Amino acid sequence: MARMHTRRRGSSGSDKPVADEPPEWSDVDAEAVEERVVELAEQGHDPSVIGMKLRDEGVKGTPVPDVKLATGKKLTEILEENDATGDLPEDLRSLMERAIGLREHMDENPQDHQNKRALQNTESKIRRLADYYRGDELDADFTYSYDVAVELLEE
Repeated sequence: MARMHTRRRGSSGSDKPVADEPPEWSDVDAEAVEERVVELAEQGHDPSVIGMKLRDEGVKGTPVPDVKLATGKKLTEILEENDATGDLPEDLRSLMERAIGLREHMDENPQDHQNKRALQNTESKIRRLADYYRGDELDADFTYSYDVAVELLEE
């Protein structure tokens, strides 16, 4: 699939190995993994950061290679069951943070045309994602603007 804002084609990524059960060396308790996921979410970590922390630090010193294999549920399902999800989806939040940073940079450097283009591309991605999430995870009347993004991310 081609990249959205360049003329280049996308690079192929690696596929996750197919596995039905956790590896033999990983003997973690499903309840302990769920408790650690909720604990990390309450500390303010995003789902992708939680997955990396479980992979690197683990639960009680034992790494968790895959949350779904260890618990039978996806990480986001665990967060939804325990009402530990954020107010914005993670991908939309990270794009808004990037757009705010680019906008602040543009205020200081108005002649930086390359970053002006990057800001336009980022804001178009945000609008497309907002259309996707509108009604389910966002209000039905949500529209993106710089002021709305700053207000949402301050909370």
